Amino acid sequence: MGTRDDEYDYLFKVVLIGDSGVGKSNLLSRFTRNEDHADNNIVIMQVGNKSDLRHLRAVPTDEARAFAEKNAISFIETSALDSTNVEEAFKNILTEIYRIVSQKQISDRSAHDESPGNNVVDISLPPTTDGQRGGKLPCCQSL
Repeated sequence: MGTRDDEYDYLFKVVLIGDSGVGKSNLLSRFTRNEDHADNNIVIMQVGNKSDLRHLRAVPTDEARAFAEKNAISFIETSALDSTNVEEAFKNILTEIYRIVSQKQISDRSAHDESPGNNVVDISLPPTTDGQRGGKLPCCQSL
């Protein structure tokens, strides 16, 4: 019975070298098993760079945009050469990351916080005889 090495004409061994935490294992897992160990709330942006080289374009803008929409990811075309949309791309991705992190923090806080400020109750005051709303409660008054 042959070994696994006998199934191939060539066997190449690849050594990944880099500092701890740079993503060597994730890179290898993605290549060998098509797995990407990331948080479910990651932000993905499709960036078409070198938009200044229109004559060498491999993918039309409409096709790239359709792919992004189909996969529910954001899309932007950039040019590092002439700085088109470079800052905008980073602002967009960072804004989306901030939005997700902020929402997560708010929901985590509200799930664990039972302070009086968390139990907000709307109070409707009936109109007075002159048709205006009743008196106002002073700020921070307990009911």
